[in-house]
Amino acid sequence: MGDKSKPNDSKGQEQVYQPSDSIVKNAHVADYDTLYKRSIEDREGFWADEAAKLDWYKKWDKVLDASNKPFYKWFTGGKTNIIQNAIDRHLKTWRRNKLAIIWEGEPGDVRTFSYHALNREVSKFANVLKSMGVRKGEIVTIYMPQIPELAIAMLACAKIGAAHSVVYGGFSVEALAERIQDANSRVLVTADGGWRRGKITDLKTIANEAIGRSATIEVCITVKRTGQDVYMENDRDFWYHELMGLPIAGAKCETEQMDAEDMLFILYTSGTTGRPKGVLHTHGGYSVYTATTHRYVFDIKDEDRWWCAADPGWITGHSYIVYAPLINGSTIMMYEGAPNHPYPNRWWQMVEKYGISILYTSPTAIRGLMRFGDQWPQRHDTSSLRLLGSVGEPINPEAWRWYHEIIGEGRCPIMDTWWQTETGGFVITPLPITPLKPGSATLPFFGHEVAVVDDNGKDVQTGEEGKLVLKAPWPGMARTIFGDPERYKEVYWKDYAKQGWYKAGDSARIDEDGYVWIIGRIDDVIKVSGYRLGTAEVESALVSHADVSEAATIALPHELKGNAIYAYAILRTGLQGSPELEDAIKKHVSHELGPIARPESVTFVESLPKTRSGKIMRRVLKARALGVDEGDLSTLEE
Repeated sequence: MGDKSKPNDSKGQEQVYQPSDSIVKNAHVADYDTLYKRSIEDREGFWADEAAKLDWYKKWDKVLDASNKPFYKWFTGGKTNIIQNAIDRHLKTWRRNKLAIIWEGEPGDVRTFSYHALNREVSKFANVLKSMGVRKGEIVTIYMPQIPELAIAMLACAKIGAAHSVVYGGFSVEALAERIQDANSRVLVTADGGWRRGKITDLKTIANEAIGRSATIEVCITVKRTGQDVYMENDRDFWYHELMGLPIAGAKCETEQMDAEDMLFILYTSGTTGRPKGVLHTHGGYSVYTATTHRYVFDIKDEDRWWCAADPGWITGHSYIVYAPLINGSTIMMYEGAPNHPYPNRWWQMVEKYGISILYTSPTAIRGLMRFGDQWPQRHDTSSLRLLGSVGEPINPEAWRWYHEIIGEGRCPIMDTWWQTETGGFVITPLPITPLKPGSATLPFFGHEVAVVDDNGKDVQTGEEGKLVLKAPWPGMARTIFGDPERYKEVYWKDYAKQGWYKAGDSARIDEDGYVWIIGRIDDVIKVSGYRLGTAEVESALVSHADVSEAATIALPHELKGNAIYAYAILRTGLQGSPELEDAIKKHVSHELGPIARPESVTFVESLPKTRSGKIMRRVLKARALGVDEGDLSTLEE
């Protein structure tokens, strides 16, 4: 089985896992401290060196433009397109015939694309989009299951200079309609459905209802995935396969030269107010940052088979299923369905079948598979695995150890990464050479100075909880919130404007070795299975039920999901709560926002704890639910 990473108990109870000799010997980065020091002392020089590893149509004039803080710009004057590095440059090398994507559908169907074949499909769909009038700078909304056409649609938008807004296929009508309207999208790309646990998710019906609520959509292109009957409207709805068979879908399409700061995509993330925020990323800085983080953190080699088991509908999928792995010339594994369908060995079967060398997934998925026991993974040969990764939420030490010992056979270091939609890529993360502590995201990535501070920006004591801040700009950072620059300043920069620091919105602590431990969100955002949902979004879905007049939601710990949503509802006058009504309200939320937002329970109450200004005190609800001290109630209305 090769040599193992070695735990030692030098710090009392806390185990530190040392990297194995072979991992250290073969790593891209042999000395973290020296390179980190250089990346802080000469930040622009460091990022210029990384940017020089990519192709550019025209080199940048300036690495960092900080003249209009906090609206930083990177590689200004540079001309590029993410497709130039994700596809075009590989076509001139031996990689043109390398597998770019291996895809398996939940029913077991398999499709593969070399870089040459991927380029052909992307070029054809880019030409289809052009024929539908899609132009540079407009935003195309994509709402699909995890099928190759989702990545192809993203890449085709980027190729012609259009931006994409991918909406997670697990979201439902209201969430989709709201995002279409905010992006002012004229074109929607969707599918008839997708497979999940042997059942069809009826995406086209949801898309049709969302189009009915949004006045902007003129064209809807639908991929035939599941083959069930769907409603198609004349002159608006087109089948993907039919368009791709027409002469308009030529296999050659010029990649549009973009300014480094041109918009690549927006991705909506839940915030503390009802309206989701369209976080905007650009071609230049994002390309450099995602490729660099992916290459160093996961020590990417040409022979690797990379599997990020996230969904492209989230930032993890954008950065580490689609863009960074393609820029780095990797072979990407994509899988459509659930990890435990039809049996709990589905993932381990695929690791064995395809010779996966790196697996990057969420603590929720690990906990979910762990409960089926050790026998399922142990039935399969997982010796191809070299590194493991974790993303989306802090991983509890028990799940970390199971992942390391059972899945990684004690050989594979776990890259436990902390980052956000807004950061574009990893910010706090180990490298393969980093000694690991189960549950800690360890150390800052190159170029980052992180701190844990109080409300005034003073460092808290070692081991104490405080607010996580990032002290300097980085190339992969979100440039703004689409259409709302004031909100961008307000949400991320206002609290520490004097110092010029970015507020992450997470609480954390730093131990005596400088290791960072993420604790959780400090705003009104609930993380369920690693996905962010705004309490305001869920509450507005609850209140849109005819019988509910007011609602509040909180997150409570859940054995598998990390957190689950618990709802409190005040009913309209004269109505009584019942198990049937609770079930109907849960179903309603699921229909409006998607199954991920379905509350674990709905408690009917007469009133909600509020401040005198009318703000719901969710921490009081949480304390009551957990049976702990409610803290300072002086601002409570009653």
